Amino acid sequence: MKILVTGGAGFIASHLVDRLITEGHHVIVIDNLSAGRRENVHPKALFYKIDICDAAALEEVFRRETPDIINHHAAHVNVRKSVEMPVYDASINILGSLNLCELWRKYQVKKFIYVSTGGAVYGEPKSLPVKETNPIEPLSQYGVSKHTVEHYLSIFHKLYGLHFTILRYPNVYGPRQSPHGEAGVVAIFSELILKNMSPTIFGDGTKTRDYVFVDDIVTANLAVMDDRGNGEVYNLGWGKEISDLDVFYAVRRALKSNIEPIFGQKRPGEIDHISLDSTKAAKELNWKPKIHFEEGVQVATEYYQKK
Repeated sequence: MKILVTGGAGFIASHLVDRLITEGHHVIVIDNLSAGRRENVHPKALFYKIDICDAAALEEVFRRETPDIINHHAAHVNVRKSVEMPVYDASINILGSLNLCELWRKYQVKKFIYVSTGGAVYGEPKSLPVKETNPIEPLSQYGVSKHTVEHYLSIFHKLYGLHFTILRYPNVYGPRQSPHGEAGVVAIFSELILKNMSPTIFGDGTKTRDYVFVDDIVTANLAVMDDRGNGEVYNLGWGKEISDLDVFYAVRRALKSNIEPIFGQKRPGEIDHISLDSTKAAKELNWKPKIHFEEGVQVATEYYQKK
């Protein structure tokens, strides 16, 4: 099949592109390289340096390539900046996604796989792990913008009969993750510890997230490329909480360091605790994460050591 992957030069989507090409698919990558890296793109993928906000350039790619599937990873993902710059956040995450939705309709693309966030749409849950049916109460503009597109997908399905699947991601980690963002704490801690510098933990270290290794996330994307999951939303996660301090100590052990962290002020828009119940994905997609956190951290830190 012909699969168009937005954000395909980025951390998660570049791993997806690798797997798709290994399995014999023709892959078209769209990325403006604002966060992704050209060297991440598989040499057999067809690469277009395009911004999803550029509707005309996007349409030219669709006209030329006529993809069978859209896999939409491109996004503004910085929670803190979404709070500070909500218009910028919405211009990419909502308007850029709507450009893709219009082309999905116009070119009758068979399926739209949309990457949403399980860490930001639910807000501060009253109980954990959260199910897909939990209330949507985001605490950041990023969570609002990502969830808004979910509604647009549903509308395009109802009006035009188009197929889509939504995947709500946990905290994803692994090789190629940038240490220069805000969400990639495994990458951030690794780089700083390798430089013998103390990482900063924002808050008291008890903030928790659900961490899934990138290869498991790629497998979930492959599981919904056919008719499975049409019109559905799936949480992806272990359903387990791992604290910032637990992440720090795991990375420190893997790198055989004895450095200590620095504690800073909690950042606005961040929730305190989240983990995702992926029972629905297990039942309907036969998907469960397989790579445990300590194992994944070992793989990730070895990658940063080699770099």
